[in-house]
Amino acid sequence: MQGRNFAAATRRSMLIAGFGLTLAIGALAPATAQQPSGPPIRIGGTLALTGPLAQTGAIHKIVGDLFVEQLNKKGGLLGRPVEWVLLDDQSKPDVTRTLYERLITVDKVDLIIGPYATASILSAMAVAQRYNKILVHSTFGIPKLATYERQFPGWPLGFEPEKGMPAAALDALNATGKGPKSIAVVTSKFPSVQFVAAGAREVAKSRGLKEALYLEFEFGTRDFGPIAARVREADADFLFMGAIGLEGNQLLEALEKLNYKPRNHFYVYPTPGPMASSPLGDGALSNTAFENLPPLNANPSAAAFAKSFNEAAAKAGLPYTEPETQAGASWSAWEILTGAVAATKSLDDKVLTDWLKKNGADTIIGHISFDGPNNYGPDLMRIKQVQKGKWVIIWPKDIATPGYSPQAK
Repeated sequence: MQGRNFAAATRRSMLIAGFGLTLAIGALAPATAQQPSGPPIRIGGTLALTGPLAQTGAIHKIVGDLFVEQLNKKGGLLGRPVEWVLLDDQSKPDVTRTLYERLITVDKVDLIIGPYATASILSAMAVAQRYNKILVHSTFGIPKLATYERQFPGWPLGFEPEKGMPAAALDALNATGKGPKSIAVVTSKFPSVQFVAAGAREVAKSRGLKEALYLEFEFGTRDFGPIAARVREADADFLFMGAIGLEGNQLLEALEKLNYKPRNHFYVYPTPGPMASSPLGDGALSNTAFENLPPLNANPSAAAFAKSFNEAAAKAGLPYTEPETQAGASWSAWEILTGAVAATKSLDDKVLTDWLKKNGADTIIGHISFDGPNNYGPDLMRIKQVQKGKWVIIWPKDIATPGYSPQAK
């Protein structure tokens, strides 16, 4: 079983190994790249460019545009230019399914890459399986459902995030000497966050925390007033929210209207900018695979990615221009797919699958292996916290941003 205990034992060695290796995009061409020529290699995919997930989808679009642009400047793939055929799935899994069918059967793309968000990725995975296509994806949150042998995660959250994520958050708070005694779990019914929230209940129970509230709400909810009233009434030491996108901010704004602020609060997959920039987000916890902070940006490739993303995000008008989990995992997915093509000199889905299972991939996050259940390797996730208006890494101690430690109330 892959779990956080195994991850803790391997985290530092894997990070060091990943930071010491030449990343895939840097190895795609010689120092003086020749201009790519011939018919383009077409990589198809969708993103939530509209709908409730569009703010986070915009991050993934910036990453994909940047990666393909830089890839082509370095000579493309196999000497050919790369074209990203991107469609808008409107944040709807059923639309995602239809569009991946179109990409494969009508547009006849050479390769596919995953969309954003678990439900849409699961839809894309079903289509990939039907046509025996390799699918590298960045944000799939329920590893137990990823049973297709040719799917590969670019987001190394381990096989059991429903246990690892809440356990790490509680470990961080307990390290302050002010660990919580009670918990309120509030969650969207969006599949991946609901899954982690259910796990948080079990982890809290196993650690002796009193469950003061468990509440589910429909994904797409706009009125958080009634939910906020229940949270205030429960008045738990720790609010654990199965949030995706702006849901965390919406709950905090509703709580402010009731003159209530949670003492300690965690959000599973928040939109990073609005949470960090809002005064209400102070002390908020979340999980992260990548931040533009030491030691995670210590290697030159990670630093170069962070700089280029920051510039592109500012140009696009994003309210938060620092790369974090969404951007890092998205870049990692592109590295995995194109790195396998460069290494094998092939576009054959089986050849790429076999190579990745044997070799893993070197990414800005570190070396990602695919040797565990459902192609998930060790858990490389960390806990971050909003402190003084910015996200900083606080846990585990050996990965914490220098000068920062967990804060609890």
